[in-house]
Amino acid sequence: MKPRVLFVCVENANRSQMAEAFAKLYGGDRIEAYSAGSKPSGVINPKAIRFMAELDYDLGQHRSKSLSEINGEFDAVITMGCGDNCPWIPAKRREDWQLADPKHMDDEAYRAVRDDIGRRVQALLEALI
Repeated sequence: MKPRVLFVCVENANRSQMAEAFAKLYGGDRIEAYSAGSKPSGVINPKAIRFMAELDYDLGQHRSKSLSEINGEFDAVITMGCGDNCPWIPAKRREDWQLADPKHMDDEAYRAVRDDIGRRVQALLEALI
C-alpha cells in the first residue's frame, strides 16, 4: 500500500496546500497526499497558486478543505505550526513543522517558506517511501 500523508494548517490556503503539492510532485503515484484545515478559508491564496506555478504545479486545481472531509488512517500527519488550532489526528508518524504563515509576507519571504516546505516534504518522502 502507498503511504498516506496529511498536511494540516488552519486555513488550508497556503502552507498545507503547498506541502500537498510538493508531495504529489516528488512522490507521484508512490504516495497519497492530502491537506486540510481546522478552519478552512474556502480559497487557495493567489500567492500560493502563483508561486507553485513557478515550479510548474497548478495549485489552482486544489480546493480548501476541512478536516471533517478527510477520512482514513495516515502514515504521517504533519501540522504547519498551528498549535492548538490543529486537532490531534491519529497517525504512525506526527510532526509539527512550526512554519510561519506566509499569507502576508512579501514575495521573497513567501518563496523562502515555499522552498523550505519543499525541502521538508522531500525529506519526509525519503523516510516514508
